[in-house]
Amino acid sequence: MTIPAPASALDDAHSTTRAVTRLSVGVAVLLIALKAFALGASGSVSILASLADSALDLVASLGVFFAVRWAAAPPDEDHRHGHGKGEALAAMVQAGLVFASALFIGWEAIQRIFDPRPVTAGYWGVLVILISIALTGWLVWMQGRAIKASGSMAVEADRAHYTADLAANVVVLIGVISGAFLSAPGLDAAAGLVVAVWLFWGAYGMLKTAADHLVDKALPESDRIAMTTAVLADPRISGVHQLRTRMAGSVVMIQMHVDLDPNLTLEAAHAIVVEAENRLLAAWPRADILIHPDPRGRAEPHGGAFAGTPGEAGSPSPKPKKGPWA
Repeated sequence: MTIPAPASALDDAHSTTRAVTRLSVGVAVLLIALKAFALGASGSVSILASLADSALDLVASLGVFFAVRWAAAPPDEDHRHGHGKGEALAAMVQAGLVFASALFIGWEAIQRIFDPRPVTAGYWGVLVILISIALTGWLVWMQGRAIKASGSMAVEADRAHYTADLAANVVVLIGVISGAFLSAPGLDAAAGLVVAVWLFWGAYGMLKTAADHLVDKALPESDRIAMTTAVLADPRISGVHQLRTRMAGSVVMIQMHVDLDPNLTLEAAHAIVVEAENRLLAAWPRADILIHPDPRGRAEPHGGAFAGTPGEAGSPSPKPKKGPWA
């Protein structure tokens, strides 16, 4: 049988993600306006790098804004598992935009290293970057709270992006100060190059996380052990096998087979399975759970794409170190 995540838990998570994505778009718009002014006043390549990144931040944040709303849509006839993977698609788009930003900024910085230009109106540049650091730091903090409440992968990718921006803005501040007050414009260009490398690394992390979701990578082994332990807390369940886990946005998909006394009535077996599902929901309130009961010692092999895989009844026994999810 299957138990979907409680409606209240999902509704709260979706409400949180919608609110924080609105905030992200608003901050991106404000930062673009501030940095465009600072670029016109100073001509700093570091600020140019930061402005280009903020422009892509806006595109990425708009993508997340719409993606979390699509991902929150309830299951329909064509998407029986919901739309949660829309968040992973949005994260991949973000990663691509950040890669493009890193290449543009890196190219511009290299050109300025060989052809340094003075940084003017340094005070305005420093003021704008300090405001940017404060706004970005506040947004990252708000996104961290939203991730704890919702588990949204799209918001987590957006937060990783803005966390990189926060560190990048510090580097930009160093570059502006160096170019405007220390008569070292080459350091300003070098700071822009550091920003490019930082963004490239952050994009790689986002891309990997999104790809893991899209290819249904299992949850960490510690989570799978915790799930097995929760189910086996009932002595009437003598074993767990064929455990499968994956993420669909903020929803955890859990499937498993459990071994029960073959003499139990259907009603009794149903009650045991529901109790096991409730124990899992206590730890993973946004989970969609499917538990299949097998008669102990008499489970038949199950067909389909996973027939005969280790862990199925009638198939080769899994190595003990791999656990019930082998």
